[in-house]
Amino acid sequence: MIKNISETTLDDVDKAMLRALQADGRLSNVELARAVNLSPPATHARLRRLEKEGYIRQYTANIDREKTGYDLLCFIHVSLQMHELEQVEGFRQRARQMPEVLECHHITGEYDYLLKVVLRNRKDLERFLVDSLTPIPGVARIHTSLVLTEVKATMALPLE
Repeated sequence: MIKNISETTLDDVDKAMLRALQADGRLSNVELARAVNLSPPATHARLRRLEKEGYIRQYTANIDREKTGYDLLCFIHVSLQMHELEQVEGFRQRARQMPEVLECHHITGEYDYLLKVVLRNRKDLERFLVDSLTPIPGVARIHTSLVLTEVKATMALPLE
């Protein structure tokens, strides 16, 4: 019987490896092996298994958005007019194609979607709302909140 990813369990060494990589994704195999007290070949085999099973999706750099000119961080709530498959899929496809959209979540409550969006300034926000988001077929309502202070931002999961 083939195990589903949700059926696979992580042992303490797997969790230690994932915690170490979340703290520093540039660790070499030797450094990672040292951090988790395993041989480099055993560490490498475990790492490949974690990648193959989908625990590690990708390796990426965490870039400072403000230093690269993206001063505005926004959360945008979107409601659709109707919840027909064509409208839902159309909205999702368009959201995936917008480079400003860092995250798009289908949510419960008053709105249907929550977007996390980065923009350079207010003019960029206006352009995004008027030219990119509003024209999407089926969009009924948009509510935008601007982030004043980013108190905490992490992608690290609390692995225990």
